[in-house]
Amino acid sequence: MRSFDLSPLLRSSVGFENLNRLVDVASRPDYSESAYPPYNIEKTGEDEYRVTMAVAGFSREDIDISVKDTVLTIKANAGEEDGERTFLHRGIAKRAFERRFHLADTVRVQGASFENGLLNVELVREVPEHKKERRIEIDDAKAQPVLEQAA
Repeated sequence: MRSFDLSPLLRSSVGFENLNRLVDVASRPDYSESAYPPYNIEKTGEDEYRVTMAVAGFSREDIDISVKDTVLTIKANAGEEDGERTFLHRGIAKRAFERRFHLADTVRVQGASFENGLLNVELVREVPEHKKERRIEIDDAKAQPVLEQAA
């Protein structure tokens, strides 16, 4: 029997409980992104998440972070090298990239930081009051007066 691995659907989505939207995103032909740069998505609290991206070789000014609707986009341009250098081995890639993360409607970007070649984007889920679970009290059944009709 053939089994399906759904883990690629979860790699770039945060806060989703709606499988239909995940399948829709995965079925788009432009979804086949490369693995560069590597990143982690971690849950840091009850309603808090962090996207950590390894961006060695880039400066803070090279990186652009934007949010439009429910898509978080992180991109960087490779820029020009300072001076002319000759590499005997080049193992640290510094090439332009654009990475998109699809966020649930209730997830918003709280902030970003850059330290030691790692870009951290903090996310928080804010569920509106009308969507939160609430307890409904059950009232006692009260007899409703019945109006008599004249015969």
